[in-house]
Amino acid sequence: MDSTRPQPPAATADDAGDQGAAGEGAEQFWERHYRTRRDWDARVNPLLAETAAPLSPGTALDLGCGAGGDTIWLAQQGWYVTAVDISATALERIRERAHDLGVADRVATERHDLAGSFPADQFDLVSAQYFHTPFPLLRGQVLRRAARALHPGGLLLIVDHGSTAPWSWNQDPDIHYPTPTEIAAELDLDPTHWSVLRADMPRRLATGPAGETATVVDNVLLVQRTAGRPDDRMTG
Repeated sequence: MDSTRPQPPAATADDAGDQGAAGEGAEQFWERHYRTRRDWDARVNPLLAETAAPLSPGTALDLGCGAGGDTIWLAQQGWYVTAVDISATALERIRERAHDLGVADRVATERHDLAGSFPADQFDLVSAQYFHTPFPLLRGQVLRRAARALHPGGLLLIVDHGSTAPWSWNQDPDIHYPTPTEIAAELDLDPTHWSVLRADMPRRLATGPAGETATVVDNVLLVQRTAGRPDDRMTG
């Protein structure tokens, strides 16, 4: 998900957000969010760019691709990207933008409600940027499936919010942001098949929806699949 997506009380968004209408389901919520979005010139999330820039391009999965800034950037670097979102509108806009920028042959889109389905392929890189939703989701289970969707040697990059920006809709001072260590513990991956390459909490200067700036914290977990059977990802 891009960093401007609204998020649940456990994590804040990089914009004012949208907590949804009463009785609204996840698909309707995200469709409304993207139908009313005006700015589709999304930029790549900086920690993804930092991680992927030195890699040889291969196949990538963008989980909760949103406005598509990460998908488009990866495709422009030579990656073949599968962009996944629950919103058909978001996926249509990404296809249009990929065509306009000449990278349509490197972008495939799949609509999934990740609470119930997941892409069938395996990948060299899986990106989960600010992967949150206001709706019930067994996030740890989805991210374990993402880890199992890696080719041996592949990387799973998880970037979460680690602090509350001044423009976030949820200003609860008691919010707990799971640390990278806590996220890794929730994934509970077998260390003989996956290795943690990075688990830290860097600071960066972020820009809000009205152009305001603030220093924020990101919680970063980078996992590499070192070995595994092809059917590993079908369990758990």
